Amino acid sequence: MAVRKRRPRPGRPVRGSRSGRPIMALLDLLGRRWALRVIWELREGALSFRALQERCDGVSPSVLNTRLAELREAGVLALREGEGYALTRDGEGLLAALAPLHVWAKGWAPDG
Repeated sequence: MAVRKRRPRPGRPVRGSRSGRPIMALLDLLGRRWALRVIWELREGALSFRALQERCDGVSPSVLNTRLAELREAGVLALREGEGYALTRDGEGLLAALAPLHVWAKGWAPDG
């Protein structure tokens, strides 16, 4: 019988924290392989599974399915019929909250 990993949610213990504080749950979610990349690739609009997989440099289908399920459960993205996966309002808010990190990283880069 396979053991199902718990998905990060505020109020539940997560990797690195037993408190269940919302910030710790968010950091656990975003720290999972490919999670941030999926969010980043959806910044300009909806993508099909295949297009998203291609933009994520060929991430395996099983890992991408897992990440999409976690991000959907967290309310960060949704599957829109006929359009594909897209950020929700909360996902867009999260992307906006990450924007200062993008600016910082560009300045941190050697050519920045």
